[in-house]
Amino acid sequence: MVIAVDFDGTIVENRYPKIGRPKRFAFETLKELQRKGHLLILWTFRSGELLQAAVEFCRKNGVEFWAINANSPDEIFDPAKDSRKILADIYIDDRNFGGFAGWGSVWQELIN
Repeated sequence: MVIAVDFDGTIVENRYPKIGRPKRFAFETLKELQRKGHLLILWTFRSGELLQAAVEFCRKNGVEFWAINANSPDEIFDPAKDSRKILADIYIDDRNFGGFAGWGSVWQELIN
């Protein structure tokens, strides 16, 4: 599956524009999803240096994303032709209706 994952409030505690502490089980779950063959997209409001800081933070914690704010690694975004919405099978975000259930719930639903 292609899984789009938000950063602030989902992978880390929301301290935007700073980077918060990692949420419990976030990186363990993301690494296991990758190990099982799922493609992860970092799907975040961040851009520029703030985005690069988030990408590097994830890299240092063992997660490299298949794509970043894009539908694929080679996508060139053209707002005149393309939708800004990321196409994924699943979206993991703290702003979901009902809130974010936590990485333990994600593990139970997607890995077990």
